[in-house]
Amino acid sequence: MRVAMIGTGYVGLVSGTCFSEFGADVVCVDKDQVKIDSLNDGLIPIFEPGLEDLFSKNVKAGRLEFTTDIMAAVSGADAVFICVGTPMDSVSGHADLSYVYAAAHDISEALDGYSVIVTKSTVPVGTGDKVEEVIKKSCPDADFDVVSNPEFLREGSAINDFMRPDRIVIGSNSERAKDVMRNLYRPLFLIETPILFTQRQTSELIKYSANTFLAMKITFINEIADLCEKVGADVQDVAKGIGLDGRIGSKFLHAGPGYGGSCFPKDTLALVNTARDAGSPLRIIETVVEINNKRKTSMADRVIAACDGSLKDKTIAILGVTFKPNTDDMRDSPSLDILPALQKAGAGIRAYDPEGMDEAHEMLKDIKWCENSYEAMQGADALVIITEWNAFRGLDFERVKSLLRKPVLVDLRNIYNPDDMATAGIDYHCLGRPPSSAN
Repeated sequence: MRVAMIGTGYVGLVSGTCFSEFGADVVCVDKDQVKIDSLNDGLIPIFEPGLEDLFSKNVKAGRLEFTTDIMAAVSGADAVFICVGTPMDSVSGHADLSYVYAAAHDISEALDGYSVIVTKSTVPVGTGDKVEEVIKKSCPDADFDVVSNPEFLREGSAINDFMRPDRIVIGSNSERAKDVMRNLYRPLFLIETPILFTQRQTSELIKYSANTFLAMKITFINEIADLCEKVGADVQDVAKGIGLDGRIGSKFLHAGPGYGGSCFPKDTLALVNTARDAGSPLRIIETVVEINNKRKTSMADRVIAACDGSLKDKTIAILGVTFKPNTDDMRDSPSLDILPALQKAGAGIRAYDPEGMDEAHEMLKDIKWCENSYEAMQGADALVIITEWNAFRGLDFERVKSLLRKPVLVDLRNIYNPDDMATAGIDYHCLGRPPSSAN
């Protein structure tokens, strides 16, 4: 099969590479000539475990190509995937669909036979209908179907998520289009991956519903963590106790500084606005958005409290600034709220992240970026863990104490055991676990 991927961002690059691994001939398109030149030189613009090897393998095999020529890429393609960004409009809070519609218009001018146009970008309900309108208006005689096929890729484990997904969702009422999509995903039939065929609008809503539910689950356990601190309970035991219930499950029940990333913040807000416009407001998700925004800023207050109520003329060591480990993505990371709040309180910041510092350097100012964890700690008054990279899970605490002015650790991911920290002589502050555990 021949596949065109419009957009070489995270979703387009990962999906295109994985489809080529399935045996399809894939051409990835982007208007950014510099980006395409870099990809053709073998330089991948994102950090994603396993992607580099798969990328190199399929480029070498001739199944994966990159170009700015959308006409050449779309011509003769069995499926054309729209994988462009849908950022949140800062004024309305809705998803900005201008890139989607621009891609649809460009595709319409390149169609020369039957193709399935697939919206893989995260889009609100009804977007597929409008994509169809754009193409028909531009090219009334075009032979095509529009399909919704949302992505469910987690940054840091995207290759496995694509190759061994929980499910594939395909929204279309066209049997012809369904056959194309079945052929494209045929390798997944061998591992009996559930494939849900449904209406286009339903498929679009499934994506938003999934992301907002997970965001709600994160927010729920964060609020339970706050309650645990008030009543002397342990949030990790609570999470384990409820997660063992098969109806609930253990995933996304980890107390932390709030959700971030490229999906949850914009998707929760986009669904809230879609529901309001439809006259069916989602009060629970509105509350989730409000709570999460407040939580990120409140994390700075915890650091201030751990430093005897003042950060004036103090230095804080930060480990991890990306929104999650195994990615260099800084979008809506809690660190973007926490670090400026610490600086506003008078602190100087020394920080280290294994992959995110290049991007963070453009978003966070007046930070001393360090070469490793221990350099960040040198002469600091407290250590704060924001992102739970594996590199931070086995710190040498004798060395930590020797580098810090005071042995204060604020662990916003609960990666250490309070009793172990007490034994090590660390003044340990975590989320949702009783102070007595560290005594």
